[in-house]
Amino acid sequence: MSNYSSESPDYQKLADDIRLWARHLGFQHVGITEARIPERDKKQFQQWLDQGLHGDLAYMERYKELRCHPEKLHEGVIRVISARMDYLPAETETIKILNEPEKAYVSRYALGRDYHKLIRKRLTQLGKKIEAVAPNHGYRAFVDSAPVMERPLAQQAGLGWMGKHSLIINRKAGSFFFLGELFTNLPLPTDEPYEKNHCGRCTACMDICPTQAIVEPYKVDTRKCISYLTIENSGPIPEELRSKMGNRIFGCDDCQLTCPWNRFARHTQETDFQPRHHLDNSDLADLFLWTEEEFLERTAGSPIRRAGFECWLRNLAVGLGNAPTTDKVMSALHQRQNYPSELVKEHVAWALKQHHPNAQD
Repeated sequence: MSNYSSESPDYQKLADDIRLWARHLGFQHVGITEARIPERDKKQFQQWLDQGLHGDLAYMERYKELRCHPEKLHEGVIRVISARMDYLPAETETIKILNEPEKAYVSRYALGRDYHKLIRKRLTQLGKKIEAVAPNHGYRAFVDSAPVMERPLAQQAGLGWMGKHSLIINRKAGSFFFLGELFTNLPLPTDEPYEKNHCGRCTACMDICPTQAIVEPYKVDTRKCISYLTIENSGPIPEELRSKMGNRIFGCDDCQLTCPWNRFARHTQETDFQPRHHLDNSDLADLFLWTEEEFLERTAGSPIRRAGFECWLRNLAVGLGNAPTTDKVMSALHQRQNYPSELVKEHVAWALKQHHPNAQD
């Protein structure tokens, strides 16, 4: 194995090795870029904040300096290795579930185990492989766990372009993938930024968004986004948006499902990303009647855990309010009618009213 700490290290050879090692670790694509955010992306981010489109995500404003200056996140960093890992499970009846209002729709990324630990572990393994041949290598892995503007970095590293839904799209793989970053102090050769944009005049993602959260190309109003409302938001879901959520109880994939480029989306080979506990085909009513113990047991190691049981019930109550009026749906709602949480109780009351709009409060 070569030693890259010599006086004339072959960093191009090391970059090629990094790509090979990354593939062996389960990444489908890696690119290398300078540890800086382009001025256009900083400006767009500031405009998004100024317009209040980040909603209650105060940390976006609080850590904006770090987001805009990745060199402040890790001492001595000069390069970012941006990595892509596909997550779309095979044989999940995505569209069918959205068209069955008694079923619960969970975003495809959340059907299996939490991606944070898996990808961070793989990136750390990649860092150690580099360290074995470049002893002066300093590195730090990030997976949606620090104020990193991962999408501009991924575009700069050549992984794809920013779609109108604000996600990175790859011509050969669509957008159903996770991103992770390895910060390093090695002067590796960089990849060409992906400057082309292949969205053209297409507005499919904007047109299909249930709550019209994509307010203009490349700009999402977090306050309307179903992913935010069902995951990040810990309070009531705005009443005017509830009927638009349908059966989406944790996240939303509509903007990706309609994107023409996702006909090239690759199915994941990772067993950890395969659906667990039948969450790809469960009835809303069945999930609504889970006890808190069942919730904690069945969401162990799952992204769903971050929503918490109370918000899980809140989301399901909205889904049940949008479901057909059946004995099973009504029975489930009545069983939670006096649940000892004002948040849940209010959403159950709303759901019941959708089925019996003329009933007295």
